[in-house]
Amino acid sequence: MLLSKKYTVMRVSFVVFMLSFAISACSAQEIPEVSVQIEQALLALPEELRADATVLGYDKDLELTEIRKGGNPMICLADDPSKDGFSVAAYHKDLDPFMARGRILKKEGKSAKEIFDIREKEVSSGEIKIPEGSVLYVASGIFDDQGQPADIYQRFVVYIPFATTESTGLALQPSYPGGPWIMNPGTHRAHIMINPTRVPEQK
Repeated sequence: MLLSKKYTVMRVSFVVFMLSFAISACSAQEIPEVSVQIEQALLALPEELRADATVLGYDKDLELTEIRKGGNPMICLADDPSKDGFSVAAYHKDLDPFMARGRILKKEGKSAKEIFDIREKEVSSGEIKIPEGSVLYVASGIFDDQGQPADIYQRFVVYIPFATTESTGLALQPSYPGGPWIMNPGTHRAHIMINPTRVPEQK
């Protein structure tokens, strides 16, 4: 009886080990090569800014790290392999303290509201700066059957900390398709949203 229990424990341990190994192997296989991450991340930027931009991508442990050192002021974020769909972004290097702080707080398990409130205090106190007029580019879409980004849609954010409708003349929603509007007015995350109208693909 004792031998049987010992055998059962060994079998369970082996199964758990093999499952963990399989999951780790699958995760590693899902992380694209560095060159692919760079190529995809650069899609967030206008073409004239891509050649010398810094790129942050993911290592084998899904940790975000610098995978290309650039010379211009733009930083690109590669697609997160752990999330569905395709999404890359880019922003000016002066926004990095703000962006990096958000990533740290999220990793600590903070909720979206907690992250907002913490950064609101830190920006208000001057601990973190958000340069007025800094641009965030976001490109999102899906992966096609060949694993390539497809149906890409690009939108733009222009940060104007603590601005309001009254101080800018921007409405709280677009007055026409693709028009600019202000989001989070009066807060550190006040920004101009620009969501261009999708152009139907030619067939």
